[in-house]
Amino acid sequence: MTAFSGFPPMHALAAAAQSTRLRLPPLGPTVERSELIGIASALGVAGLLVLAGLIVHFLFTFAVRRIVRYTRGAESEALLRPIRRPLRAIFVALALLWTDDVSLRGPATAALVVDTVHLVMPLLWGWLAIALVRVAHRYVEAETDLAAEDNLEARRRRTRADILARIAIIVLAVIAVGLMLLQIPAVKEVGMALVASAGLAGLAVGVAAQPLLKNIVSGMQLAFTEPMRIDDVVVYQGEWARVESISLTYVVLKIWDDRRLVVPVSKLVEEPIENWTRKTSHLLGTVMLYVDHAADIERMREAALAAVRGHRLWDGRVAVLQVTDMSPEALTVRVLMSGRNGSELFDLRCDVREAMIKFLRAELPGSLNRSRVAIEERDDT
Repeated sequence: MTAFSGFPPMHALAAAAQSTRLRLPPLGPTVERSELIGIASALGVAGLLVLAGLIVHFLFTFAVRRIVRYTRGAESEALLRPIRRPLRAIFVALALLWTDDVSLRGPATAALVVDTVHLVMPLLWGWLAIALVRVAHRYVEAETDLAAEDNLEARRRRTRADILARIAIIVLAVIAVGLMLLQIPAVKEVGMALVASAGLAGLAVGVAAQPLLKNIVSGMQLAFTEPMRIDDVVVYQGEWARVESISLTYVVLKIWDDRRLVVPVSKLVEEPIENWTRKTSHLLGTVMLYVDHAADIERMREAALAAVRGHRLWDGRVAVLQVTDMSPEALTVRVLMSGRNGSELFDLRCDVREAMIKFLRAELPGSLNRSRVAIEERDDT
C-alpha cells in the first residue's frame, strides 16, 4: 500500500503549530491593561468635571454674594449660607452628567458615574429645596421683632413661619426619598408587592399613628386659626407662661419661674386656655384694697391715680379707683390700671400696691381695716 502523499508529516504539523502559537499576541494582559486605562481615564475625566463644577459654583456664589451685599446688605448675605452646600453638590452633580459624553475611554465606568448621579439627584434637589425653606424661615425671623411694643403681627408671622417650615421640610424630605427610590427597579417591584398586601398592615399603622397624626393636624390648625402664637402670654392649668416654641406635635410654655411645660398640640386645641395677648398685648390689671368704712375715698383716689400715672410702666389708657363692694367688715376698693403687656402690668400692680400701703399707713392710718367691738355698760339696778 502506498502512503497518503496529500498530508504533511506529523513532525511538520507539530513544528507549524509551535511556530503559530509563538506568534499569537498575549491577549489576557493586554485586555486587563486596556480596561484599567479606560477606568483611570473615565475617573480622571470625572475628577476634572468635579473641579469644573466647583469653579462654576464659586463664581456663581461670588456673584450672588456681591449682588446681595450691594442691594440688601451684609445681614441678608448671611441668610444665604444654608444653600451653599446643596448648591455646591448640585453643580458638581450636573458637571458629572457630562462624564459619558466627554470620556473617550472606559464607557462602562462613565455610564456607572452618570447612573449614580441620576440616582442621587432627587436627594440633592430636595436638599436644596429644604435649604431654601430654611432661608425663607430665617428671613421671616429677621424681619419680625418680638421685642416691639405691639408685636401682634410679628408673633403671628413667626408662629406661621415656624409651623409651616417644619411641615414643608418633612414633605420635601419624603418626596425626595420617594423620587430616588422610584429610580431603582427592584424597589419598584417590592413597592408593588407591599401595596398589594398592605391592607391590614396599613390599618394597624394608622391606628398606632393616630395620636401623632392627630397632633400634626392640630398643629396645622394652630398655624391658621391662631388660638395662640409665639410669645403669647397664656394661663394653662393655673400656670402663667409664655409660648416659647410651637412644633408640629407639641408646644413649649415657659413658666414665669423658668420651668418649661411641654403640652401636646391636640390638648391646646381641644381644651380651654386663657390667652392674655390674643388680640393685643395691652392688658388691664387690678389692685384690691380692703379699708375701713370711714376711709377717705377721695384722698385714696388722688394717691392711687398719682401712683399709676406717674409710673414708667403705665401705658396711658386706664387709671381708675372704685369702691366695688361693701361688707360688714370692710370696704372693697379696686384700683384699675393698664399696661403694655403682661409682665410689665404685673410689675406695675406690685408697685402701685406698695405705694398705696405706704400712703394708708402714713397719711390715713384710720382707714386701715379693723374690727370693732362695742362694749355696753350693764345696768344691774
